[in-house]
Amino acid sequence: MNFRFQNLLGAPYRGGNTVIVNNTELISPVGNRVSVTNLRDSETITLPIQSSCNISRIAASPDGVFLLTVDENQRCLFINLRRRVVLHRITFKNPVAAVKFSPDGAHIAVATGKLVQIWRSPGFKKEFFPFELVRTFAGCDDKVTALEWSPDSIYVLAGSKDLTARIFCMKKFKLRGIKIKPFMFLGHRDTVVGVFFGIDKKTSKVCRVYTIARDGYMFVWGLSGDDGQSDGMDVSDEVPSPGTPERDGQGNVEGDDSLVVKKRKGYEDKDGELDKEGGYLLNRKWELLKKESFGQPSMRVTACDYHRGLDMLVVGFSKGVFALYQMPDFVCIHRLSISREKITTAVFNELGNWLTFGCAKLGQLLVWEWRSESYILKQQGHYFDVNCVAYSPDSQLLATGADDNKVKVWNVSSGFCFVTFSEHENAITALHFMANNNSLLSASLDGTVRAWDLFRYRNFRTFVTPEPRQFVSLAATQSGDVICAGTLDTFEIYVWDKETSRLMDILSGHEGPVHGLAFSPTDANVLASSSWDRTVRLWDVFEAKGGVETFPHTHDVLTVVYRPDGKQLACSTLDGHIHFWDPIDGLLMYTIEGRRDISGGRLMTDRRTAANSSSGKFFTTLCYSADGSYILAGGSSKYICMYDVAEQVLLRKFQITHNLSLDGVLDFLNSKNMTDAGPLDLIDDDSSDLEEGIDKQTRGKLGYDLPGSMPNRGRPIVRTKCLKIAPTGRSFSAATTEGVLVYSIDDSFIFDPTDLDIDVTPEGVDAALNEDQVTKALILSLRLNEDSLIRKCIFSVNSIDIPVVASSIPNRYLERLIEVFAHLLEKCPHLEFILRWCQELCKAHGNSIQQNCRKLKPALTSLQKAITRTHQDLANTCDSNECMLRYLCSGNSAK
Repeated sequence: MNFRFQNLLGAPYRGGNTVIVNNTELISPVGNRVSVTNLRDSETITLPIQSSCNISRIAASPDGVFLLTVDENQRCLFINLRRRVVLHRITFKNPVAAVKFSPDGAHIAVATGKLVQIWRSPGFKKEFFPFELVRTFAGCDDKVTALEWSPDSIYVLAGSKDLTARIFCMKKFKLRGIKIKPFMFLGHRDTVVGVFFGIDKKTSKVCRVYTIARDGYMFVWGLSGDDGQSDGMDVSDEVPSPGTPERDGQGNVEGDDSLVVKKRKGYEDKDGELDKEGGYLLNRKWELLKKESFGQPSMRVTACDYHRGLDMLVVGFSKGVFALYQMPDFVCIHRLSISREKITTAVFNELGNWLTFGCAKLGQLLVWEWRSESYILKQQGHYFDVNCVAYSPDSQLLATGADDNKVKVWNVSSGFCFVTFSEHENAITALHFMANNNSLLSASLDGTVRAWDLFRYRNFRTFVTPEPRQFVSLAATQSGDVICAGTLDTFEIYVWDKETSRLMDILSGHEGPVHGLAFSPTDANVLASSSWDRTVRLWDVFEAKGGVETFPHTHDVLTVVYRPDGKQLACSTLDGHIHFWDPIDGLLMYTIEGRRDISGGRLMTDRRTAANSSSGKFFTTLCYSADGSYILAGGSSKYICMYDVAEQVLLRKFQITHNLSLDGVLDFLNSKNMTDAGPLDLIDDDSSDLEEGIDKQTRGKLGYDLPGSMPNRGRPIVRTKCLKIAPTGRSFSAATTEGVLVYSIDDSFIFDPTDLDIDVTPEGVDAALNEDQVTKALILSLRLNEDSLIRKCIFSVNSIDIPVVASSIPNRYLERLIEVFAHLLEKCPHLEFILRWCQELCKAHGNSIQQNCRKLKPALTSLQKAITRTHQDLANTCDSNECMLRYLCSGNSAK
């Protein structure tokens, strides 16, 4: 039961900005979560942290330790990236358009409404109110849209919708009782979307300012008045900061008399005091040096970024075009089109050799190296909801199918999609991995079942029917010789021969859509099918006898699964029950009532209370564990339920999301949000120009969805469409509205209290090792069940003594020991030593392993997975070394 969230796959990038930390780690928002992609190692992880709704803005500290996220409800999380925990929380009063850490990491600039707020950056220390508001700049007449810090963290450059940009200073210069008003950069005719400081490489001081407007024009501003005079600079009272106490250098609140200063003109800084104190931008005049056009009159600027070290500018446009310029000469280096939709984020990495682009409309994230003109990363999630998932037999791969007509195959350990099949012309409804691990089957509403080769990445078989049909379920024998698919429209089951693609038989008898198919794990002749006609039928496929037996129910049957040993059959019905049948004797064994367990979450369109509503209180997908001891169930709810099969009790409930941007998450609706026109959240009053990401009205949905599960016109409904447990039993995946959630078993310290006594302690393990009693120490560590102690004892055994120690291990600790070896094979460099352990363990306990194969199957599958992966890595390395040696030998012989 100790499953924890591990990763999120298949979820597209839907908007917001991206950042790159440590030069190789790309951080991007994915719904209400944050995804971190290691561009060097090609690995993607999703932080186990959720915001209250979709994240709109993120910012990372310069050292890459802290991450700040702001969601659509203005709720902010301060996250420790290395520990993956939330340190602090705060809520802003107005929508946040931009947020940035200062270069020294001491302050955070937040553009909230018309204000620019400067907050002191909190640290690791737990405080009652860690965020301290230092300054508030209120000079803008409209919403602030862009922010930029100067390299010395003294100045903040802000662009606004009022067509201007302003420089604000963190320090307060009170020479002769004068305060200096922020300088305004005027002249733009559209919203300012980007503001940047240009640096003089000799003095490392600001010498230029770039302001970029949405209409495709850039102004370049330069400093004048090097004689130290104000040179006509406007000196006046500073705009009072609303609600922010003014503080002196020691942090003490000053009196009100210091906030009201008389205006003085003609002030000259003859002594250069402003320069000495860091006011080198305040005693000079800014002048417009030149005005440049990006040459895209039909496009708007939607994203931009500037790299100070290389003095380069990247600009993204509304029609998928981006341009790269060398500044200050404004020389265009590249101009390319990467999509037909607008680019919502564009950012340099620290070295400036990689460019990251995001397109929210298509759900794409691209990392492009501009020098070699090649892609470093090109990832795209499913555009619409994921309908089905399937694990490969070795648990290394995960296939997903969705409403966007695509099949994607992911590497579970790295979280990367390495192949996408797009030959289907309609939604994918079912997937099945073949036993040889090299091919994949997919069924679709386009009337075809396709077989994919995972070596050559091609469609090598297509199974069709004489007349077009819509397939919604799929099954294949363990040998892969026979393939069956159930239909939505004609209520029939079609049977094909895989080798010849010939249609062998059509099984008729159901009177409703066939939504569940499963072959018996022990008898390849028996096929179980479930239908909305309230029956589960068993078929003898090879004998062509038709239906062998029928199990009647009182409600529509939604899905059916076999237990791994083939001695039990589970099916869910529309009344929220799970029925367990004995397929051999045809008897109903027991029933689990799950209506109360899965209920939860009110829809915005509901007119009844949760207690009186019957919508969504049923399971649409079931999955047995690898050993058959428990079963997972999910449906049109925010919960995934885990039941003990033997005791028929609820073990645990997983809440798949806390995202309030989805419907069905709240248990209680707020009546004040109800208007005469309907729920306030469902009223779409936003301008189309401001919409980013996927249109909520056009999200994919299948035409055969059950009543109560249809997405409303406002927000997508949270639900689970498919559940699959890995053959290793160490993880499971859930195809949900937000993507594919992967849960794995946490390897934390777990022990069985009944297996402990007063002598079983870590000190006892150390004492046994000091006395060279390695067998006793290993058994004690297995009883404690702590990974560090078990590994310590394993490596304390001499290689010569491995057979003796392995034969003395009690049978009840075999499963735990095998799991440890499977983990060590993936992480430990001592390959020969671990393989020797595995070999001797199998020799000493071969009979016991055969007798308890069902219980040990998950652990043995994990070990097989680790050995297979290690073998593949070694094979690639040996092949490469062999080719290199041949090349070197041929070179020496030529000389």
